Amino acid sequence: MTIREIGALLRGRKISCVELMQQTLADVKERDKFNSLITVTADEALEEAKERDGEMARGVDRGPLHGVPTAHKDLFYTRGVRTTGGSLLYREFVPDHDAEVVRLLREAGAVSIGKTNLHELAYGITSDNPHYGAVLNPRDPSRIPGGSSGGSASLVAAGLLPMCLGTDTGGSIRIPASYCGITGLKPTYGRVSREGVLPLAHGLDHVGPLGSCVEDCALTMNAIAEVRDEYSREPLPNFRGVRVGVPHHSLFDRVDDEVARGVREAVETMRGRGAAVVKVAVPDLNEVNAATLVVQLVEASAIYTNNVDASLFSENFWGLIKQGELLAGHEYVNAQRLRAVFGRAFAAVWASVDVLAVPTTPVTAPPLKAATVQVGQDTEEVRTASTRLVRAMNFLGLPALSMPCGNAGNGMPIGLQLIAPAFKEPRLLQIARTLERLLNYAPLSSGRPEASIARQPPSSESRFV
Repeated sequence: MTIREIGALLRGRKISCVELMQQTLADVKERDKFNSLITVTADEALEEAKERDGEMARGVDRGPLHGVPTAHKDLFYTRGVRTTGGSLLYREFVPDHDAEVVRLLREAGAVSIGKTNLHELAYGITSDNPHYGAVLNPRDPSRIPGGSSGGSASLVAAGLLPMCLGTDTGGSIRIPASYCGITGLKPTYGRVSREGVLPLAHGLDHVGPLGSCVEDCALTMNAIAEVRDEYSREPLPNFRGVRVGVPHHSLFDRVDDEVARGVREAVETMRGRGAAVVKVAVPDLNEVNAATLVVQLVEASAIYTNNVDASLFSENFWGLIKQGELLAGHEYVNAQRLRAVFGRAFAAVWASVDVLAVPTTPVTAPPLKAATVQVGQDTEEVRTASTRLVRAMNFLGLPALSMPCGNAGNGMPIGLQLIAPAFKEPRLLQIARTLERLLNYAPLSSGRPEASIARQPPSSESRFV
């Protein structure tokens, strides 16, 4: 069910917050075969749901998220609940306060059921965690869910929760959204607070939502966005006046034919409803990615290099930390200087388009344990292929959203990435929501009869929708 469908049930007195939470916890226990959670906080969730029922009985409604179940990637501080980071280093860490976004979601009425599994310390894209087990993809458990926010994506894709929080340093919200067939938004750098979130690379880390639909991400952004604005409330009647940019090179290089076709069909859907489709030139992503990787390696190494007990980390993680130590200071400084150069180049693109439309990932979800994927005639490492089309947006700090735009012949979802100028999330979400209604992509059902309830019109409180 979506956030709006859950709200209709609660406000229509068809189910209480406690009953909803009991059903959610039962569903997770019975149906989550994907190793999505590290910690389940059932008692706390039921107690908080009881409080939400009491508030509703007194006429207190916190808004669209009131009583809505959610979960947080296990990087987010949660008061009194361990925050492991998916690592041994933090296996006993119990914060004494909530991360700012956790606090804001609770204030908005959402109720957390626990902490989601992830790639170790968010440094990878498979969510194959050596300490807490591999997360599986609900659409095909023989394939990876993507990462590092794999557990969050898995819960949403399985229909167990409408939305979860994730983080994105080099694609870690958008990659699992693409591979699991859900929506994920990496906001503009600075739009959402990172206070109380275990870092990976301070200059690249972003916090954002993964949701069952675009509106669920928008409603979540209404609660957690630190930078406010006046936001459009309704989907567009059509795409007249919208300029959609399609790069004529680079972002479509080395992309699976079915993925490229799915993205281009989504673009044609927008064109058919009035959008102006513009061919644009963008900087060479290979150069942007090279600079981004230098920044990530150095900043991650700066955080963890003083942890001299290598036995607390997987060989792969520790190898990346050591790799960061080998980079010289001038290499880091030069990479940061390139950030401004590439930023100016992308700024020029926005003079002619409102959004860029490109694939999120060049392939659909690879098999578990696969080291490489085949992209046309090329063989590429899974990590490199998965991050190639998303990593640059972390370097540039631009908002980027992944949404499903169809399935490949293997039945796996194809991810469409829409990219917008800084702080233009409202317009980005509006465009995505309009396209979503035209594509009619069906997420996995939760299996509950209530899931068939028609969606209600947008509420007047919405800022991002």
